[in-house]
Amino acid sequence: MPDLVSNIQLLCLDVDGVMTDGSINIDDHGVETKRFHVRDGLGIQIWMSLGFDLCVITARPARALRVRANELGISHVVDNSTDKWSDLARLLKTLGLRPEQTAMLADDLPDLPILRRIGYPMGVADAAPEVRQLAKFITTLPGGHGAVREAIEHLLRKKNRWPDALALFQQHAEHAAAVSRA
Repeated sequence: MPDLVSNIQLLCLDVDGVMTDGSINIDDHGVETKRFHVRDGLGIQIWMSLGFDLCVITARPARALRVRANELGISHVVDNSTDKWSDLARLLKTLGLRPEQTAMLADDLPDLPILRRIGYPMGVADAAPEVRQLAKFITTLPGGHGAVREAIEHLLRKKNRWPDALALFQQHAEHAAAVSRA
């Protein structure tokens, strides 16, 4: 059986229920807020630092997501999606990638059309049964609680790139030590 992870170049993330715990918080002024896990953000930065692409696709409007995506340097953000597969297919064409070069971390039914067509479908621990059935990997953590980081670490370990991820922080530690000695 071929290794499904070795050719993965793009990680696609759903937002509500994957990058967040799925809660929708709306204040008295009608402003929606989201809560993101810091380890997920670090995982995203590691993934992109190693030269891989990342996109987020959500059916909801995403002002809070766009702020977080900007902080993390995510340039491929699709919100208000009415057809997630068509939106991803357009992005794949733009990036010159094929569906089998894509992994996705998902949690619910709107993600099924993508999960059925890509190379490496994944689900969060609390994903819908239909997502879990299609997933080649299921996180131990639920959405919004570090599941994105767990999935990224899984992919990088399968690709034998986890030592490269760790090296990013060894270089930072050595630089900081050199600066403190100066």
